[in-house]
Amino acid sequence: MSNMKTREQPKVPCQMDMEVDRISALPGHIIDKVLSLLTLRDAVRTCILSTKWRYKWVNLTSLIFDNQSVLVSSQDPTIIKNKMVKIIDHVLLLHNGPIHKFKLSHRDLQGVCDIDRWILFLSRGSVKEFILEIWKGQRYKLPSCLYSCDKLSHLELFNCLLKPPLSFNGFKILTSLDLQHITMDQDVFEDLIYKCPLLERLTLMNFEGFAHLKIHAPKLTFFDIVGVFEDVNFENTFVLSTVSIGLYVNIGNDHELTLGTISKLIKFFASLPSIQRLEVQSFFLKFLASDMVPRRLPSACLDLNYLSLRINFNEMDECLAALCILRSSPCLLELELLARPDEEPVPKVAAKNLQEEDYQNCFFTQLRFIKIAGIFGVPRETNFISFLLANSPMLERMTVKPASQDGGWELLKELLRFRRASVHAEIIYLDP
Repeated sequence: MSNMKTREQPKVPCQMDMEVDRISALPGHIIDKVLSLLTLRDAVRTCILSTKWRYKWVNLTSLIFDNQSVLVSSQDPTIIKNKMVKIIDHVLLLHNGPIHKFKLSHRDLQGVCDIDRWILFLSRGSVKEFILEIWKGQRYKLPSCLYSCDKLSHLELFNCLLKPPLSFNGFKILTSLDLQHITMDQDVFEDLIYKCPLLERLTLMNFEGFAHLKIHAPKLTFFDIVGVFEDVNFENTFVLSTVSIGLYVNIGNDHELTLGTISKLIKFFASLPSIQRLEVQSFFLKFLASDMVPRRLPSACLDLNYLSLRINFNEMDECLAALCILRSSPCLLELELLARPDEEPVPKVAAKNLQEEDYQNCFFTQLRFIKIAGIFGVPRETNFISFLLANSPMLERMTVKPASQDGGWELLKELLRFRRASVHAEIIYLDP
């Protein structure tokens, strides 16, 4: 008997339950945080864990219906639509409490009329973030009830038609607006921006219905735009610090310009006294250089520390416009020059080089990093690189990546021969 092992006493059932279901004993706000980190599909599935979890998900303040949270295996559009409508209706019917964020972005969903019902439901609450991305079909016309969501702070729309009612007074506390593949009239766009007095971030991608961009936004700090337009005019944007702007249309080929009496460069920078990061993409530098190009801007860009330019080195006006911006940016820390890849290089003897006087009065006392990509090694490109190296005493690193391997070895040997104002400057050659 003494050699027999003592049998361990079984645990009390209630103790076992407590140890197994410790997560249910967590404070409510912790459980809410755990649920918020799950996809909506997984959050709803927690209802099968136990009776305690059956309705915990209904208090979620963020509802995201995307391809992860709504799985539809069928390829039949009708089946996809019916299943998605059923799921969203079911979630909204059982939901309890406020909905602060609503996102509908399923790649198989078209602009069905049921979306009107869901937006009407949200407009009666306190939704703060609304994201609607219609990936298939025609532009979805937003119902008028969306414009009554006066608690919105973030609005994101994809493939939508905007036509606010006459009674629309604006989104008074909206701080972020993202519009991509949208259609709206010229006056509607201007009125919308004007009636969002607290707007801080504005993104415009591929828009139709308006071509003159009049941006009146006193609180705007971030502006990102890519599309086809004829002009951009900033008004009361004195705190705008980050701008990324790209014009798709090749100026001079598909687009007729009305040349003004004032330089486009001067006009563009006049309302950007606080600019810190600037990205000029596609053909926008060509747009800025399409009329008179000054040697220097009337007011220096004292806060500009990052500059990225998409440039065709074979265009004299674009090179002069780039030099004007560089000459007016005494505090520049990082510079990126990207040769436009959609244009064929001009033979080396065909392009007229900039003269020595064009490079005068350009000294970069703060410039640390330079990236150059997409070049072909033509004289105007190598002369520009030589000029940068000779006038950047604080330069730490220059990275050069040509468009092709043709002539790469000759380009590398030429780069290494250039005089450098900085004894610490490192030249890194990257294979294309």
